[in-house]
Amino acid sequence: MSRLVVVSNRCTVPRAGSAPGGLAVALNAALRESGGIWFGWDGSIADSTRRVPQRDDVDGIRYATVPLQKRDYEDYYKGYANRVLWPLFHYRIDAMQFQPEFREGYRRTNEYLARKLMHVLEDDDVIWVHDYHLIPLGHDLRSAGVDSRIGFFLHIPFPPFDVLRALPGYVHILWSFCAYDLIGFQSDNDLRNFIDCIERGTGAVVDDDGNISWGYRRSRAGAFPISIDPREVRDMVGNGRDVKTVRRLQQSLHGRPLVIGVDRLDYSKGLPDRFLAYERMLDRYPETVGDVVYLQVAQPSREDVPEYNALRLELEGIVGEINGRFAEFDWMPLRYLNKAYARPTIMNFLALARVGLVTPLRDGMNLVAKEYIAAQNPDDPGVLVLSEMTGAAQELDSVLRVNPHDHDGIADAILTALKMPLEERVERWQHAHAVITGNDIFNWSERFLRQLRATART
Repeated sequence: MSRLVVVSNRCTVPRAGSAPGGLAVALNAALRESGGIWFGWDGSIADSTRRVPQRDDVDGIRYATVPLQKRDYEDYYKGYANRVLWPLFHYRIDAMQFQPEFREGYRRTNEYLARKLMHVLEDDDVIWVHDYHLIPLGHDLRSAGVDSRIGFFLHIPFPPFDVLRALPGYVHILWSFCAYDLIGFQSDNDLRNFIDCIERGTGAVVDDDGNISWGYRRSRAGAFPISIDPREVRDMVGNGRDVKTVRRLQQSLHGRPLVIGVDRLDYSKGLPDRFLAYERMLDRYPETVGDVVYLQVAQPSREDVPEYNALRLELEGIVGEINGRFAEFDWMPLRYLNKAYARPTIMNFLALARVGLVTPLRDGMNLVAKEYIAAQNPDDPGVLVLSEMTGAAQELDSVLRVNPHDHDGIADAILTALKMPLEERVERWQHAHAVITGNDIFNWSERFLRQLRATART
């Protein structure tokens, strides 16, 4: 079997014996099977870069990492990736802050990463590139003479043509995809947007099976909904109920039902609307006042980007208003935690909640939604309230789906979830859980890699 080379923007070398989570679980399994290597930025900023990547072996996985120079970090990562592509791909043209130097830094840094990656490649490698930071990387590798099979997977949404073309030089981004043999998206909606964009923006020809003709090159595109390892989640829940933090949360509820949200602090997650929807529920349904607790964990994210600090201040203001209006001496309606917790602790928080509240304005998939389902007690499960603007909503059709902008609709859905009879909760949970177990994280990676290995070199 050909060796697998995984490429991602960040490549954090774990400590020996540490437990990887999420995407790393599946990719590590694939890397062990093929004897591969994981390449990416090590997260550090250096005055100068080393000639060849730093290599490390941990728990049977080989890593190759490089630093970034400060200018590249500012222009490529903070600039083009996080202030241009991230808002644009989440349909937020108003939040996009394009600058020519950001675009040049994006191209320059992808070329740099491609040069460093060349030091670890072998002739018959299968290369799997991940996410929006590295869209041009395949083209840079082809320009350097790499003729290996190269796949790309986009973890975030892909926007429609009228959104994408707001980006200066968007055609260059579209043409960058032609270097890949297989291009994967989270959902059919993202795939349709991509096909429409390349047909209108580049003149590429796409057949009904997703085969793309870009002139002399051929590619294939498809939807590959990412998932989780539900067994891992259940193990965390089973082993963590006695953790002091989890016990403290459970005791603090005094028997009240828990509504929970777990997100990175990001404007795409719809947190202001979510908080206002919860306030609307308290206003419209007085019986919930004093009887429900909403816990929102908002893990810090991109703290050196000004827009994220502004969001944090906005949320703190909304929380203060809600708690000021409704709190009693023995009850706080909204607990807002702008801090990170260990993944097992989060899984146990999810397990305690009667309602999972996942309402992003736009999301490629949203794995918290699937983790909430996996964490539930099969005999007495909670109910997931899920934004219809997520990839997860296209799979989980038995949950309560809502428009994330509709405060009244979200308020009503929370109340419905709180009052839902056990029999209906079990039925809805069983359907959602079957979807997750039928397409877990290992199925996702195996399906993508099987199709990538089967592509003909062009």
